[in-house]
Amino acid sequence: MTQYRRSFIAGGYYFFTVALAERSSNLLTAEINWLKKSFCGVKEQKPFRIDALVVLPDHLHCIWVLPPGDADYPTRWKMIKAFFSRGMPKTEQRSASRRQKGERGIWQRRYWEHTLRNEIDWRRHMDYIHFNPVKHAYVQRVRDWPYSTFHRYVRQGIYTLDWGGDSVVQERVFGE
Repeated sequence: MTQYRRSFIAGGYYFFTVALAERSSNLLTAEINWLKKSFCGVKEQKPFRIDALVVLPDHLHCIWVLPPGDADYPTRWKMIKAFFSRGMPKTEQRSASRRQKGERGIWQRRYWEHTLRNEIDWRRHMDYIHFNPVKHAYVQRVRDWPYSTFHRYVRQGIYTLDWGGDSVVQERVFGE
């Protein structure tokens, strides 16, 4: 089995990309309320702060801050994925490997994690997260995507409502 090298820093700031197994699915936005409940349920059991989040139909990006003395983001992701999956009907395709392991076929097994090094790194990832719906051509303006913490930051005066401008992206790209 492949060993992934992950960074574990207690109280750290982390950027994540988590994707559905079926990248052409719209399950995350179609079931946005259940996804929110999944995050909230896990945060009650294993607290963490979400600095930024964007949910697209087939994947999401976020920045988390873990509590001091705690670097266990893998357990949190496992719990979020499991909570969400338990609420979905069992209609997805499953490989023989997934069936053998008793796994659902909703999520990709792995996810991308990056430990944020400093405030510049944090700001770049914040901008990346909030611009992502434009990048994928779901909207032409950042403010038009409803499933994002961008709106919270506009209310706080950190972003302006017209941040990111108007964009026309010619081709929709799946995957990061």
